[in-house]
Amino acid sequence: MYNLRPLLALLPIAAICPIAPAQQRPAITGVAHIALKTSDLGAASRFYGHDLGFDTPFTAEGATWFKINDHQYIAVTPDLKTDTEDRLSHIAFETADARALRAYLAGRGIAVPAALAPDADSNLTLVVKDPEGHEIRFVQYLPGSLHSRSFGKSLPETRISQRMIHVGFTVHDRAAEDAFYRDILGFDEMWHGGKTDTSVDWVDMRVPDGSDWLEYMLNVRNPSPKTLGVMHHLALGAPSVADAYNRLLERGVTPTEKPKIGRDGKWQLNLYDPDLTRVELMEPAPVQTPCCSPMKTR
Repeated sequence: MYNLRPLLALLPIAAICPIAPAQQRPAITGVAHIALKTSDLGAASRFYGHDLGFDTPFTAEGATWFKINDHQYIAVTPDLKTDTEDRLSHIAFETADARALRAYLAGRGIAVPAALAPDADSNLTLVVKDPEGHEIRFVQYLPGSLHSRSFGKSLPETRISQRMIHVGFTVHDRAAEDAFYRDILGFDEMWHGGKTDTSVDWVDMRVPDGSDWLEYMLNVRNPSPKTLGVMHHLALGAPSVADAYNRLLERGVTPTEKPKIGRDGKWQLNLYDPDLTRVELMEPAPVQTPCCSPMKTR
């Protein structure tokens, strides 16, 4: 018998007991949908359907789905009970592999479901909570689902926008949110700005595998219902905000605000749905130098 212990002692540990490779994060490609509550579905439908021009190819899970493009929706549920209740239900991002993302997050200590199965609309959806308690979903569109069967359909010329470019919500602990979105999920900061040149009130965190972003709304304390509607918002890309404003006027819509250049140097127009959720129309590129920090591009 040969004594192999001296030889084994010279080998790396991994050669003796191979270490399983770390779970890789699957792609997170963009915003899939934002889910909002309304107290009046008829009024909300006039706003998102008539005023903004989006079609509703289906209803699912108690929500009416307003289609922006084949991969992005606004889902509205008629379950807002009081004026002080948060209108934001959840935000969803699209992923290439929901099951692999579930395993990836589980391996990093994030509470996830034990398993995933196709949901009511026949997609795979992973539901988690971020450190501040916001419900975040990751959707994988499956062949044959309601969304997949709608590909190429319900895309009328009346749409005020063809892309949802970002969503935003209040953040109280930026470090905790960064640990989740940046360090675990791979989001990266593309710009931050504030009401003054030295303050940081907004942080734009871009998805790791696309161009959409999540906006942290910082320094918000005891918000009124209107303020909360401003903070918990969605933004729609518009090649020309001036043209979008004129289209709204032609439809008999009189916005409460007029187009302006924001602190990020981009033309924007703020609209509000019947329950005061802000819908921001925004041009893709700055026409002035953004305040506070450079705007990073990939």
